[in-house]
Amino acid sequence: MWLTTANQEVLFEKIEGGISPASTGADDPLIEVNTSITYQEIDGYGFSLTGGSAIHINGMEDSEREKLLKELFGTADGEIGISYLRVSIGASDLDPEPFSYNDLPQGETDMDLNNFSIERDQNNLIPVLKEILAINPKLKIMGSSWSPPVWMKTNNSTIGGRLRTEYYDVYANYFVKYIKAMEEEGISIEAITVQNEPEHGGNNPSMVMTSEEQKVFIKNHLGPKFAEENIDTKIIIWDHNADNPDYPISILNDPDANKYINGSAFHLYAGEITSLSEVHNAHPDKNIYFTEQWIGAPGNFSQDLAWHTRNLIVGATRNWSKTILQWNLASDANQEPHTVGGCDSCLGGVTIEGNLVTRNPGYYIIAHASKFVRPGSIRVDSSYPEDLPNVAFTTPEDELVLIILNDSSNNKKVNLSADGETYSVTLPKGAVTTLVL
Repeated sequence: MWLTTANQEVLFEKIEGGISPASTGADDPLIEVNTSITYQEIDGYGFSLTGGSAIHINGMEDSEREKLLKELFGTADGEIGISYLRVSIGASDLDPEPFSYNDLPQGETDMDLNNFSIERDQNNLIPVLKEILAINPKLKIMGSSWSPPVWMKTNNSTIGGRLRTEYYDVYANYFVKYIKAMEEEGISIEAITVQNEPEHGGNNPSMVMTSEEQKVFIKNHLGPKFAEENIDTKIIIWDHNADNPDYPISILNDPDANKYINGSAFHLYAGEITSLSEVHNAHPDKNIYFTEQWIGAPGNFSQDLAWHTRNLIVGATRNWSKTILQWNLASDANQEPHTVGGCDSCLGGVTIEGNLVTRNPGYYIIAHASKFVRPGSIRVDSSYPEDLPNVAFTTPEDELVLIILNDSSNNKKVNLSADGETYSVTLPKGAVTTLVL
């Protein structure tokens, strides 16, 4: 039993003797786990490693950086086993400034992408990724684009605009070059999302991309280009809020686009988490991913712990998601860096000041899943008593893992039933526990 309490008196601590024989209290709620009913396989839990995150981590002294990265990505005692990262293709808004891999003087174009270069990532992001992969070679990495080079866009700006139709093929090749350039660095890109938040054109960088535009881009350009170049990186669509499930469904309804698409990605700044199941039910052969949710600085520990556990760790997973990724891994005490107009209040999973590391709510939220629900785990069925959001898994090591939030204002004694065995645990109000049985 591992426990985090809302009052922070216990922070992701192993509780010896916390699991006991089932209680006989008539009013004690019961969570029933049925391992014979199975759902999706889990790819992993983690964060976005933004350019800013990489700057802070890479700026640490070697020994301190190594210690932190082992804690984050290792699986030994005292380590939390992050297994999935999201990185930006070019800049996100949590870089010091916007950039792409093919920036040109105004008025110039480069149809053959002769000037393509990932040199900017070689300063901080790539060195940090290499250190992480040395710790966890099986780490999965998703690349997401915030904006193509501005010369490909209708407004010649990093903010908003659309992809000019005459550059659809060129931009498809841009993704191919990115994947191959990272591969040359020893970094395999598991998946890409075509456009981060395609209905939000106000971020810096950003681009608007309608469902029709994304469908045409994938079925006539990106998908065929990946096939031609033998690229097996997964193509994932949408990568925006749960309030518009029709966007990914409309793309998946087109068979010529569908054949190239692995699944759909979601955020939860708007909408209901159950929309993920709506997309799954429309196309059950396609995967669901949860790729971004921020915590606003300075954070409210008890509220953040409950909301993110209820809606993401439990909610997104019970609605078919294979990943839960928080935004973002690391920032400094002022939530720097960010672009002009970018997020100035996105609290990192950790705050880094020189070599000093502070662990924030996102760290503990992810740790309760990432350490125990290893890639390849399978979600299994569990009942959902009032005020006890929970989700259960069987792991590749044949363990049963159950994550529970006591979402009430009272301490609760909870009974558990799984595979003929019964147990009891006591959960403080607002606490999160992970049970490994």
